[in-house]
Amino acid sequence: MKILVAHNSYRSSAPSGENVVFLNECRLLEHNGNEVMSFERFSDDIDDSTMTAKIQVALACAWSHEVYDELSKLLAKVRPDVAHFHNTFPLISPSAYAACRDNGVPVVQTLHNFRFICPGGLLLRDGHPCEDCVGTNLLPALRHRCYRGSLPATGALVWMLLRNRWNGAYQSLVNRYVALTEFSASRLVMGGLPKERIVVKPNFIANMPTPGAGEGGYAVYVGRLSAEKGVQTLISAWKLLPGVPLKILGDGPLRQELEQLAASEKLPIEFLGFCDHATIADVVGHAEFQIVPSEWYEGFPMVIIEAYACGTPVIASRIGSLDEIVEDGVSGIKFEPGNPRDLADKVTELWADRARRSMLRRTARKSFELKYSGEKNYEVLMAIYEAAINDCVQNKRE
Repeated sequence: MKILVAHNSYRSSAPSGENVVFLNECRLLEHNGNEVMSFERFSDDIDDSTMTAKIQVALACAWSHEVYDELSKLLAKVRPDVAHFHNTFPLISPSAYAACRDNGVPVVQTLHNFRFICPGGLLLRDGHPCEDCVGTNLLPALRHRCYRGSLPATGALVWMLLRNRWNGAYQSLVNRYVALTEFSASRLVMGGLPKERIVVKPNFIANMPTPGAGEGGYAVYVGRLSAEKGVQTLISAWKLLPGVPLKILGDGPLRQELEQLAASEKLPIEFLGFCDHATIADVVGHAEFQIVPSEWYEGFPMVIIEAYACGTPVIASRIGSLDEIVEDGVSGIKFEPGNPRDLADKVTELWADRARRSMLRRTARKSFELKYSGEKNYEVLMAIYEAAINDCVQNKRE
């Protein structure tokens, strides 16, 4: 199959899991014998040095005539069987869908976040879940300045969403949407996307690592050190866990505050900062379990399936997609989000039960093999492409 894969990469100063998923899917498709061509834009190239430049970017994020013309020429030349979009904001825009329609190419759009129903993209405000704009006219986003705390920037996002709702782009120009979880799909439907066109496909890891041995004698947290990630709850819970060592891998705005608190309380916590992938895999593989204490609607954290691949069970907040990805008693256990006492209790129970940890290591790894391997993901992805192609053919007949 000939596949065009399109993505607007985030700024290099803000590494994104979406960039990783885009590259992984391209490699997966090529590995299985498909011809893959990419159409890319890079946010590092954005010129926002003047007010005029900022206005041009804001207008183009809603509908880029330049992208329409460029992509139309490319599609006419290479004639792919399907076009698969990842992130289109801000430099690609929904005009790319129209270019595909006008050239007879079916469109698949992966929804890595909630950008299509939330100007902020995360259903998050002030560090907590927010659904004020879901299914509405988006005025709450303007009131709260949900994108970068800026009224003009938020206004550009609101205009992008409203313009493409009014012209039917989201309803008629995309043949299949890919949501990462059933939870995400439910919110996207509430926000107005067509339920019959949404398919659930999780993220994956292409190269299956060897399971770790565990028995490292510590718990681990991997991720950004920011409020919505629940790291303050994590540290509060560890005040109740003096005998359980914790390794924290990652960086973020709260790192200095958390390090100072851990030091003042003499907590058994080691901050390792930003680590490369090999180091993360080694530390997670030897951990007794991994903590994911998020207090917002995560999309699909790669750190969870990476833990499963290592055979490391996860203790996660019972919130949003996490409640779906982590199966109680199979791949891990769950606790009430924002409740340090409940987290501490769950850690204490699992720390004291070596037999249960061993069982969870086996079933967490099995969960990865059944759901999150490259082989399984490829089967689902190709079925989505076929459905999009059939839908396109049916629309032409009608």
